Amino acid sequence: MALNDLVLSRRRALGLGAATLSALAIAACDAEAPAPEGDDSSETPEEAQLDVTAYDDLIATGSVAAEDDIAASEWASKVKEAGTLRVGGVQTSLLFSLLNEKDGKTRGFDAGLFQLLARYVLGDENAVEITQVTSNTRESVLQNDQVDAVFATYSITDARKEVISFAGPYYTTQQSILVMADNEDINGLEDLAGRNVAAQSGSTGPSILEEYAPDATVQEFATDEEARSALEQGRVDAYVIDTAMQMGNMTRNPGRYRLAGEEFGPVDPYGIGLPLDSDGVEFVNAWLQRIEVEGLWASLWQVCIGDRAGIESAPEPPAIGA
Repeated sequence: MALNDLVLSRRRALGLGAATLSALAIAACDAEAPAPEGDDSSETPEEAQLDVTAYDDLIATGSVAAEDDIAASEWASKVKEAGTLRVGGVQTSLLFSLLNEKDGKTRGFDAGLFQLLARYVLGDENAVEITQVTSNTRESVLQNDQVDAVFATYSITDARKEVISFAGPYYTTQQSILVMADNEDINGLEDLAGRNVAAQSGSTGPSILEEYAPDATVQEFATDEEARSALEQGRVDAYVIDTAMQMGNMTRNPGRYRLAGEEFGPVDPYGIGLPLDSDGVEFVNAWLQRIEVEGLWASLWQVCIGDRAGIESAPEPPAIGA
């Protein structure tokens, strides 16, 4: 079977449209009380907790690259020689990359990907060094050679491609509007006019809001936590960021928030940030295609996101290199 045919045979389609988002919002609003923020353990609602055993077992099944494949890539050879994959990432994203303070391990969809990549290059999924990044520092850590790759729900844009390179994309999303659960006044884009709306600085949110909600007053915050704090304190009326992040916020805090209206804006592809013009792009793209063929991509998505958000099948991965 040809590789492309094999990829397609292993993919499963998912509709993440209004019905799914509405279901998430209804589930959140039906909860009796909000849950506090915290790590992915006792502070997370039981139904939203990650199956740690399934996750760890899955990562341990990742394949290891042949020595010839490593030697053919300058980027991979550098990582191999160092003995550690240096990753720019976060440890506060419930579904994508969250530090479990009880065992000191970071898990989630992004975290699983960089752990699988570390296993592929180094034969050890734990041979990872994480440097915390924000939306504003993701390019600089690559430019300054502080990290080998950035995994941080990192949107691929033309402006960013002028200073760094991207492998992928490995996931896509759009923007959503988050409001407090008891807010009855904002139910879609048209209701943002004249409102104070939070967005993350350095993200695509501010520019998308300028186009789709030009009459909103945008306030930028450095982190997701700061933006949600402003929302909870009433300093802003709504918070706009990609749906993937909003799903994590709602999963962690049932009953606290709701999604207002439909997803909007351009399809937002997530990529893996690499140094500009690095041959790591070709190496990482080949690895991404391999884990899709092997079914690891879909299985990781299901464990980290689908099972916790009540979604039965994984989405079709975006075309790599598109």
